[in-house]
Amino acid sequence: MGSKIYVGGLPYSTTEQQLSDLFAAHGTVASSRVITDKFTGQSRGFGFVEMSSDAEAQVAITALNGTQLGGRTLTVNEARPQEPRSGGGGGRGGFGGGRN
Repeated sequence: MGSKIYVGGLPYSTTEQQLSDLFAAHGTVASSRVITDKFTGQSRGFGFVEMSSDAEAQVAITALNGTQLGGRTLTVNEARPQEPRSGGGGGRGGFGGGRN
């Protein structure tokens, strides 16, 4: 299995293809994803790239972390596992009619 990389500081105009091309210079890119706002569809300025091997991921991280893309400094490191989200729905207890 490959290694997932977090890429922060992306210009808001960056496409998934551009992100993939940037990392392809350092190894085989299995997937790339630019994260967008679910309401507006606009980029949130970060994304994820999955390289085909851990070694290629390390090379890409070393080569690209702190570099400039479109006038912005990239933060490139190993992605951490997604933390479980709390909150959201629920919390509707206490409603309901009593009997008269």
